[in-house]
Amino acid sequence: MSAAVIGIGGSHTTLMNTKWDEVDHLARAHDFRDALGVARERISSVEADLVVILGSNHFRGFWLDLMPAFTVGVDQVIAAGEHGTPSGPQAVDPSAALAICEGLLRRDLDMAFSSELHVDHGISHAIQWIVPDGLPVVPIVINSFGPPLPTLSRCLTLGESLAGAIAELAGDRRVAVIATGGLSHQIPFPDWRAPVGDDEEFLARSFREGRGRWEEFEERRRPIVVGATPRLSESFDHDLLALLEAGRSAEIADRYPEPDDLVAAAGNGGNEIRAWLAMAAALGHGPGETLCYSPMPEWLTGMGVAVVAPGSPTR
Repeated sequence: MSAAVIGIGGSHTTLMNTKWDEVDHLARAHDFRDALGVARERISSVEADLVVILGSNHFRGFWLDLMPAFTVGVDQVIAAGEHGTPSGPQAVDPSAALAICEGLLRRDLDMAFSSELHVDHGISHAIQWIVPDGLPVVPIVINSFGPPLPTLSRCLTLGESLAGAIAELAGDRRVAVIATGGLSHQIPFPDWRAPVGDDEEFLARSFREGRGRWEEFEERRRPIVVGATPRLSESFDHDLLALLEAGRSAEIADRYPEPDDLVAAAGNGGNEIRAWLAMAAALGHGPGETLCYSPMPEWLTGMGVAVVAPGSPTR
């Protein structure tokens, strides 16, 4: 019988790649990068042979012309390669990916799928830093920046259903589930429904018109993002990691039932914890272990890495 044998939560940022020299003197930066390496070793140690990556899109693969809540890459996975992240086709297992998609659909999850999924660092940062070399990946992209967003509760349901779909995989597969994104941070992505000012109008237009053209918008977009004022909530991050360790991360869905509640507490980048909740649910909310927490205003983000062991469903 196949099973999810380990869960990993890891924050992502392209600034880690492009601005490393500026933080190389900081122990907390090294702590985070080293923790990603430990997570990668943990995946190897449990002899995982397939990796499901739950992550987000930053308007380099999905656009407002079509924005599903959940999308599975069932064949080719093409990484954008922005800012030092992997580029081009990635290692995949199409038969396993399609079986997982079908298993989710059988559990009444209305999944979108793509036979040529284009991803950015919301998926590829994990491939770069956490996935052991050569392991095939099955990406599941969760809409985290193009509201309206799936609820936190629905993301828990996704994870629970994912556990069942993985269990049905042929061949006694040992599957690692990675959640990439978060923790608290604020990036200057507007709510496309109500942009304010020239920069937000420009970004909202890029969200609408970027399909096949994202690089055209990057020259102006990148300085807007990199120049943002850091907004971290270390208390939120510590609370989330403590709940994850205790196998109680599902409580976050009760604490923040409305989208604006979560954004107020953790910034719009906090929306990416949807992936962490789905990962924890896929592992049956087993016990967690925080490998590292590094508040990194230099990267605009509270950076965390955690491991979750298999447990039994508790919801």
